[in-house]
Amino acid sequence: MYLSIIIPAYNEEKRLAVTLDKIRGYLENKNFDFEVIVVDDGSKDRTVAVSVKSLLFKEGNLKVLRNAENRGKGFSVRQGILNSKGEFVLFSDADLSTPIQELDKLYEYIKSGFDFVIGSRSLGDSDVQVRQPWVRERMGKVFNYFVKLLLVSGFSDTQCGFKLLRREVAYKIASLSKIDGFCFDVEMLYLARKLNYKVKEVGVIWLNSVQSKVRVLGSSFDMFKDLLRIKAMHKCIS
Repeated sequence: MYLSIIIPAYNEEKRLAVTLDKIRGYLENKNFDFEVIVVDDGSKDRTVAVSVKSLLFKEGNLKVLRNAENRGKGFSVRQGILNSKGEFVLFSDADLSTPIQELDKLYEYIKSGFDFVIGSRSLGDSDVQVRQPWVRERMGKVFNYFVKLLLVSGFSDTQCGFKLLRREVAYKIASLSKIDGFCFDVEMLYLARKLNYKVKEVGVIWLNSVQSKVRVLGSSFDMFKDLLRIKAMHKCIS
């Protein structure tokens, strides 16, 4: 097994060192090959410097990609996927809101034949240990309602930042994706369904981060706007 872990990062100098250390601690007890790819999304802080100081970087298991300017989480994840080498590809938020150990749970479903496994905060077996503020939770539910109504049904939580894909599936979806912002998760699931990939939603542990980069009003408006664009952008795919 060869695993690629992609971490999109924008101004993450305060959290990234801890995240990379946790990932290293988890991976050093595994018997498979891996690479960690940090995609710096035009940060204005020391995100890159923190990455380079990581023991993972010194051991040759960490690669840092840099966007010349802030392009968005979707763009960064896409760049990470297209530059990955792993047989399987995981992308995770820089704050590890879902602990890296939950990868074991997702991988079991990949082994059983699924192509794309997504973590969820909204299933019966999900374990939300630190909740989002009430307003963000409500906005998330409203957004998910429109996702089901307009694009893709059957998922309780499209936005949890912890998803695992087979390499060929990740590359195919990334090569077709166009959404640069936070709505990229929905686009990936929409494409996966159109391409007839087997997708599984799995409940995971999740702890809200108070330093989230999602702005309740501004980001929500952009996401709804992108939601309306997705179907039109991919109407030729069958």
